[in-house]
Formats: sequence, C-alpha cells, structure tokens
Amino acid sequence: MKVALVYDRVNKWGGAERVLLALHELFPDAPLFTSVYHPQTASWAKDFSIKTSFLQKIPFLSTKHELIPQLMPLAFESFSFDGYDLVISITSEAAKGIITKPGTKHICYCLTPTRYLWSGYDNYFPTRTMKQVTKPAVNGLRNWDKVAAHRPDVMIAISEEVRGRIKKYYGRESMIIYPPVTLDATPSAKVKKQEKYFLLVSRLSKFAKYKRIDLAIDAFNTLKLPLKIIGSGSWEDELRAKAGPTIEFLGRLTDAELVGYYKKCQALIFPGVEDFGLTMVEAQKFGKPVIAFAGGGALEIVQEGKTGYFFDHQTVESLIAAVQKFNHTTFKPEVAKKQAEKFSVEQFKKNFQAVVKKTI
Repeated sequence: MKVALVYDRVNKWGGAERVLLALHELFPDAPLFTSVYHPQTASWAKDFSIKTSFLQKIPFLSTKHELIPQLMPLAFESFSFDGYDLVISITSEAAKGIITKPGTKHICYCLTPTRYLWSGYDNYFPTRTMKQVTKPAVNGLRNWDKVAAHRPDVMIAISEEVRGRIKKYYGRESMIIYPPVTLDATPSAKVKKQEKYFLLVSRLSKFAKYKRIDLAIDAFNTLKLPLKIIGSGSWEDELRAKAGPTIEFLGRLTDAELVGYYKKCQALIFPGVEDFGLTMVEAQKFGKPVIAFAGGGALEIVQEGKTGYFFDHQTVESLIAAVQKFNHTTFKPEVAKKQAEKFSVEQFKKNFQAVVKKTI
C-alpha cells in the first residue's frame, strides 16, 4: 500500500508535529507533502521525505505563511496523488483540501476547523474595521473551506470539542482518535524532590491569545506564587512586561529539559480553551495534577478532584480560587499516570490502524 502524508506547513514544533512522528512510525516510507518547509525551525522532520508546494520558492514564506492565506488552497490543490492508495492529511487549515482521484482514499485527521475562519474569528479580527476590510477574503476562504472539508473519505477529530466544531461549521460527522503523548519519561535525570512552583507550557504567539497566558500571569502576580513559563513566540515581550518577580520565563526547551520541569512542579496551569491540550496529558504522565479552565479538551483529559481542578470562569478571581483549593488538596500521582495511559502512542497507533483497515 502506497501512502502519503499531508500537513499544512512544516516550520514549527508542537502537538501536531508529535502526531506526524507517530504516523511516520506507522508509515515510514510515506512522503510528507506540505505548503512550506523551514528546516531550521522544524528539525524534527529531518527523516521525512518532504515535498513542498510552489510557495516554497517565494522568499520568506517558509516562516511567514500567515501572510498568504488565500494562496493556501491553491497550494494544496496543486499536488498530485496519482498512484497513491491512501493519503492522510493532518490539518487545522488547508491540507484537507487536496484533490484525489477515485481509487485513492483520503483520511483527514482534523486538529480543528480553520481557527481564524471559525471558532477563533473574533480573536484574529477583534475590531469592526478589521472585520470589514477582511470580509471578502474571509467569506471566500470560508466557502472554500466548507467544500474542502467534504473531500476526505473519512474525517477524524482529535477531541469531542473538535468533533462538535466539525459538525457546526462543516455539517459533517466525524469519529475521534485522541492524539498521542510522545514525550519520553526517561531522558531527564532522576528527580529527588518536588519544588514549590507551578508550570505553564505553551506557545507564546500573538495569534494564540486564546491560550490566555495573560490570565495566568495576572493571577500569579496577585498570588505572589512562583510560576515558570516554558515556550516562546511573538507575544513573549508583552507578557514578560506584565509579569511580576515570581514569574520566570524559560523559553523553548528540549524534551529532556521539559521532562525535568514536569517532574518537579506542583501542578500545570492551563488557562485557555484548547482543541485538545496535549500538555495536560504530559503533566499527568508524570503524575502531576492540572488546574484548567473548564472548557475545550480539558473536559476530556482532567478528572475533577482526581487529577486536578477546574475553574469555571476565565477571570483572575476564578483561577486564584482554584489554585487556593488545590493548595489544600493531596493528589495521588498514580491516578494521574493511569489517566494519561488513555492517550499513549500505542493506543493512537492501534486506533489509527483500525480506521485505515476499515477504509482501504
């Protein structure tokens, strides 16, 4: 069986990229088709055979893809998949819009319906002027996105949250396969004791303000408790300026370094609404509880009172109350570790292979 993988862009590292690595283990000979590729910021992809679109020839677009959203549909429609038995698209944007001929099956692993067009529209275009100026382009992309979402033979969502969005925005049904946790527990040196800090792991991008890192900073400024933030991005300088003396920014870390911070922290803080929220599973894998906003993928990952606590409103007061409640509770690490097993690489591969077998 000849298989191809398709992904929106290969220029960063995150949860979706961990999915690609797991699929690469299942299909090691499958080439990876993508709009643009930036080797320096995507070293994880060095073992893939990567095939880029015509956008790769345009200077600077390998890192500035957000400047040309209207070219993304054309980029993916330009690929040919003649001779392939199966194409698997992993996407939160345009990769689902590839065109395949009869005889080639297309499975789409949908990370979320295109956020800036649908669920995150108001975050990306917060003012009336921005909405008016971009209306023709957004409407055109929305129409294409709806058509593209019906091209795959099978649509898989990463969570109940995303399955609901697929139904709402695209009007089609989907199944769920949770993404895998690939962070290895072995690279870090043995941790002798837990330290007195809370942890937040996230991209710090201006295009990801829905992650509400600002909310966590405001809460911990008030609490005057130590919070370590792992991640980097275009929002970082603004967040650093907001942070008080108990908040430390650690930048991007290796997996081995990240494991060490997971093992030593008191709990993970998760203040946003995510499609899934892989860092919550990673924290639980190391026996750590999670303090999360009660929305999105957190509702499928965190067990209230067993592996963490929810706060019901995205306000400083609500988050502070959850942290204070946490400080008077003892959690059992083995319960969190057991919960994380539901999202293992082995389980992901088993579930995905079952879908492939049924589809081909």
